[in-house]
Amino acid sequence: MLDLPRARDRMVNIHVGRRGIHDREILQAMREVPREAFVEPGFEEFAYEDTPLPIADGQTISQPYIVAFMIEMADVKPGDHVLEIGTGSGYAAAVMSRIVEQVYTIERHPGLAEAAKRRFEKLGYQNIEVRTGDGTKGWPQAAPFDAIVVTASGPGAPLALQEQLDVGSRLVIPVGDDPDLQRLLKVTRTGAATYSEEDFGGVRFVPLIGEQGWSENGTATDVGRPLRHPHPISLPDMIAAAAEPLPDFDDPAFGALFDRFADRRIVLLGEASHGTSEFYRARAAITRRLIERHGFTIVAVEADWPDAAAIDRYVRHRRPRTGTGAPFLRFPTWMWRNTDVAAFTDWMRRHNEKLEPSAQAGFYGLDIYNMSGSIGAVLDYLDRVDPQAAKIARERYGCLTPWQHDPSTYGRAVLTAGYQKCEKAVLEQCRDLLAKQLEYAKRDGTDFLDASQNARLIASAEHYYRIMYYGGAESWNLRDTHMFETLEHLLHAGGPNAKAVVWAHNSHIGDARFTEMGVVRDE
Repeated sequence: MLDLPRARDRMVNIHVGRRGIHDREILQAMREVPREAFVEPGFEEFAYEDTPLPIADGQTISQPYIVAFMIEMADVKPGDHVLEIGTGSGYAAAVMSRIVEQVYTIERHPGLAEAAKRRFEKLGYQNIEVRTGDGTKGWPQAAPFDAIVVTASGPGAPLALQEQLDVGSRLVIPVGDDPDLQRLLKVTRTGAATYSEEDFGGVRFVPLIGEQGWSENGTATDVGRPLRHPHPISLPDMIAAAAEPLPDFDDPAFGALFDRFADRRIVLLGEASHGTSEFYRARAAITRRLIERHGFTIVAVEADWPDAAAIDRYVRHRRPRTGTGAPFLRFPTWMWRNTDVAAFTDWMRRHNEKLEPSAQAGFYGLDIYNMSGSIGAVLDYLDRVDPQAAKIARERYGCLTPWQHDPSTYGRAVLTAGYQKCEKAVLEQCRDLLAKQLEYAKRDGTDFLDASQNARLIASAEHYYRIMYYGGAESWNLRDTHMFETLEHLLHAGGPNAKAVVWAHNSHIGDARFTEMGVVRDE
């Protein structure tokens, strides 16, 4: 069963509040107005997605964020009289009615206007007056207005609407002759015949039909005395204007372009494919430059710690662990066991050959998987440095033994009481290992870092596989948190001057607040 009040609150918090709308009056109004009452029957379950939805007469109900953004641009306040052009479903007028004293709204489609009236009456919103007619001519009898919001795109700002603004009041309107891209403008009346204008970027709206808008056949009608509007700039044009030409990856000039990031402590290098050669070659060229010229010593990748540790031993001329299989067998060959990664790690080995161990660059894994490899690494380490502790660790990890090669089934197993002790056991093992940090690290700090991080991975992986059984965002967030904390541990171990390059998919190193994963799924 749909929990619409919860979905509404989540929409306001995530789709509106997290995207920069901070006006408390707007947020509260959107929490109060039931958007499901303004969508077509059968679309109720989609009412609180951040997307436009179809309504009658080929029109749409705007996405919630755009509704909030335009109202915030109009700077509406309690006591205001507001005019809306393009009633549509009535949702935007309803939201504004919870803030201002009176809303006047004009809709050219009689059916939409009547449906909106019925919704307002049913909800008890008595401060909204609806008229059917040409919105481009405004509502002179109710003017002047404190704000005018136009929810359709015209070729310019209609003169009639400009003249119906009070001095200091605002008109918000999308304008442009491209049906796929307009500019969202705020026009402020500054005097009897003077106006200022602000451009708030590209949008897409249905056309504004009327005497001072577009004609039914799509040509511009008389807009009176429009303000000057800049020609819309396409997204490819904006990208082209900001782009810099890149030399070939093997050209030293390619790496030199990234010297601008040399003073950063962490450089994040994303990619979108998990396996395209061009991404790997580009990251390798940038990383070589940062290591050679700018003192970066940590290469941290979206890979499992024990697998990357085998590569780290190779690139830093340390003896391999005995009794272990080849690394990265869990991954497809093209992801880490490819020729581009092999060429880069061979370069790291040659680079490190002439350096003291403290100055060498290391290769580390940030990810949470390969619990079996981490258990083996912890036990192997303790067998060498503290056999009694190794015996205790084997007992503690025993509850995970049946699942370490197929951990995805572990979540179902912990539903039985017999396996609930695993969480406590692996956390105790991690704490005990870290408690002996000074004692163990004296023998070999690098080996201790490896063992302690493997112990952390086991504790995180136990939790991860336990919650993954239930699905949802928590398992993803735990995985990302583990990777971030692993990076922190590497920087701490490397000292105050340690600098890291991170290789990971864009979904991990991007700003989740501006992605569907973050905005819609809380990941």
